[in-house]
Formats: sequence, C-alpha cells, structure tokens
Amino acid sequence: MMERTFIAVKHDGVLRGLVGEVIKRFEQKGLKIAGMKMIHADREKAGEHYKLTEAWIEKLGENTRKAYEKQGEKLDETNEEIAKRVQGWLIDYLTEGPIVAICFEGYHAIEIGRKIVGHAEARQAPPGTIRGDYTVESYQMADTLKRPLRNIMHASGNKEEADNEVSIWFTDDELFDYELPQWKIMH
Repeated sequence: MMERTFIAVKHDGVLRGLVGEVIKRFEQKGLKIAGMKMIHADREKAGEHYKLTEAWIEKLGENTRKAYEKQGEKLDETNEEIAKRVQGWLIDYLTEGPIVAICFEGYHAIEIGRKIVGHAEARQAPPGTIRGDYTVESYQMADTLKRPLRNIMHASGNKEEADNEVSIWFTDDELFDYELPQWKIMH
C-alpha cells in the first residue's frame, strides 16, 4: 500500500552527522523523499507535534506506570499528570536545536519506517536499526535524568499519526510527487 510517513532526525542525530545515514537507509529500502527541510522548531510547532490526546495520555500513563512497577516503584501521578510531564520534556527536546523533517513515500512506508528506526528505547532496538546502531538510551536513564529518551529520531506510528505529522511539518507546496525508476523493478 502506497503511503507517506513522517520522519524527523532530532537535533542529537543532526549534531552527530547521522542525517545522511538515515536518508540512505530509507532510500535503499525503496522509499522516496517527498519533502525534506531543516527547521529549528519553536514551542508552538513542537506542541502541535506532541499534542495531548486522550489515547496518548492513557497509553503513556499506563506504559510509564508498568515500567515503574517493573522496577518495584509506584507512581502517584495520574495518567494526565504523567503525560503533561513527558510532553514538556519532549517539547524541550524537540526545540533544543535544528531537526531535519522528512516525508518519505512508498509501499508500506509507515511499517517499514518503524522497522528501520527501531524501538523507541534504543537498548531494546536490535542491531541493524538506526537506534540499535547509534544510541544506548533507556527509559531508566531518561527517568533518572528527568528528560525524554534521546533516541536520535522520530517515526510515525500509524497512518493517522503520519497524516497529521506530515500536515504539521509540511505545506502542500513543500511535497513533491514523482515516480522512482527503481519502483518499476522493485514492484
């Protein structure tokens, strides 16, 4: 299924010179760049990206609570309090420096993108994924330092998220439609 996905190389990936590696891996897999730009996100744009929704609040709250329970700790915060705290950390992180926003397009782009990027917690990302190869971040490290995971990049998780994120970061005039010659061979 042909679709678009949003990928952001966060400033730690930019500062480490990993933008080319990210693009290379996506292009080698057969995805094309439909739009790309470097931007220093302001708090408003970052807040649009990390918008609090009921589903995100519940998922983040429950996942955080389970992670703490595994460590033998109990959180007294509500799911909404957890989500607001993490949202603040994420907005701070996304606005720290320049990011490279990329819209990739291709067959199964969202699913493939998530596989290329690897698990959000880098220590769970297998070797061969971007996060598995270039960072060692853990939830425990992030919680101890009271900040989000510094995991080099963001990848859309599903179609609704991808459509929303592409519309946040790109105007229609910034997206290009063309066919890659290798698609005739690959597909």
